[in-house]
Amino acid sequence: MDSEYVVLYKEGASPGQAHRAVRDAGGRIVHENRDVGLATVRSSNPEFVHDAMDERALDGVAHNRVIGEAPKTPKRKAPDVERVVGAKNTASLNGKPSKDAEPLADLQWDMKQIHATEDGSYKKEPGDKRVLVGILDTGVDGDHPDIKPNFNRKLSRNFTHDIPTDANGAEVDGPCEFASCVDPNDWDDNDHGTHVASTIASPRNGLGIAGVAPNVSIVNLRVALDSGYFFVGPVVDGLTYAGRNGIDVVNMSFYVDPWLFNCGDNPADRPEDQLEQRTIVKAVQRALDFAHEHDVTLINSAGNERVDYTKPTTDAASPNFVSVPGEKPHERTIPADCKAMPAEGDHVIPIAATGQSTRKSYYSSFGDGYVAVAAPGGDKVDTADQRPDDKAGVWAAYPERLAKARGELNADGTPKVPNIIRSCKGDECAYYQSLQGTSMASPHAVGVAALIISKYGHRDRDHGGLTLDPRAVEWRLRGTATEKACPSPRTVEYVWYTQQDGKWVKNTSTQTCEGSEGQNGFFGNGIVDALNAVRH
Repeated sequence: MDSEYVVLYKEGASPGQAHRAVRDAGGRIVHENRDVGLATVRSSNPEFVHDAMDERALDGVAHNRVIGEAPKTPKRKAPDVERVVGAKNTASLNGKPSKDAEPLADLQWDMKQIHATEDGSYKKEPGDKRVLVGILDTGVDGDHPDIKPNFNRKLSRNFTHDIPTDANGAEVDGPCEFASCVDPNDWDDNDHGTHVASTIASPRNGLGIAGVAPNVSIVNLRVALDSGYFFVGPVVDGLTYAGRNGIDVVNMSFYVDPWLFNCGDNPADRPEDQLEQRTIVKAVQRALDFAHEHDVTLINSAGNERVDYTKPTTDAASPNFVSVPGEKPHERTIPADCKAMPAEGDHVIPIAATGQSTRKSYYSSFGDGYVAVAAPGGDKVDTADQRPDDKAGVWAAYPERLAKARGELNADGTPKVPNIIRSCKGDECAYYQSLQGTSMASPHAVGVAALIISKYGHRDRDHGGLTLDPRAVEWRLRGTATEKACPSPRTVEYVWYTQQDGKWVKNTSTQTCEGSEGQNGFFGNGIVDALNAVRH
């Protein structure tokens, strides 16, 4: 049976040399990214990994999957989201928003926290249509009424291919919605990417919510499967496409599967696993370098593991995708120099999450020197009784098709679950979902970055839009953030309650903030501020 691999060419090797090396190792190339020298290869040679690494023109190999098989693990949601549904009543509005605000603006504590409001940044700089924001995610529902006006269908792409089931019938992505198993470029079967896109750029159109930068353009660069797996090949393709096509800033609310942390020489891993992790780091870094050199600002979620990324930790969830028979997740001690990619890659701006009280969210990973800035990501237990409340999450667009398929709507179209709300304008209705996670924090920072480029960018001579050096964007993003000191005492015991079998169960996590008021492990240089970023 054939297996699929990603193969990294050695820097300096010509395409011809690399192609011959792949053939000599018993592989055939089915896709190639020449911008970074990465190929997707299929082979029936059981010794392909060993034989490929004997070739001087090749620098790394990573398993992709077994053709005709897939992991015998249940379908999972995209990473960097804490899937908690509030136990309280369905969200409703308290009073009416002002005449200039969107109908659901009163639910948007997140926008108020960063002054992305009708009295704040919207007056100074609502964004410029020429600024292109790439959503590297599970897809974007380009027909959602609160995304469609800003959706750039022409530039959007899908770099993935759905995996329905394994050879034994266990579900991964489920049945393909389209005969090709390649979804259109305006499609999201997960909901994650649509939520992210909406936070960045839902327009001010009298329906639902408004995003941080309500006038900029959204480009769907789909790099994840329906099931939420982000593999190295599509991620690299999405990043290099962004660089080649004038994308100004990208949102990356994920880590590259199957390893949460990539360690090149961890004794807990087999040699081929160590090789795979080294290959992922090298390949993703080449793509990040390429995008950065082409003026793409790179922003990533900081992670939901509640751990300090600058300290040794443990990982019991990797590898989370089984591509080799007998492989399974195993507990590993993770030295601080192992890398979560792309968050810990060069040129990347990692974003921690805050709740409605401005505390660091209980789930958000952290680290002094790791976190660049913080942004609203939601914290549903940032409440008086530490029980989840959907009002404390981040509200953003949700595909109606998914709400129907998941049985979340009544016969009249009203939501019947507490974390979904509907907004209507005339005969047109749209749905919105409350989520929390560093996935939700990152797009707030991306939206502010898009405003910075809108305000201070210059004409892009190659692509006709606006552009700005990513170093200048990061400097202003950090420099205009609202400084927030570590809590006192610095070691915090987070407490929250979840329901299990109808009973409330207490959970705790002890986390320590290091650093100064101006730069620390919980908030970096501070909480992003849309108004400050474009004030002068």
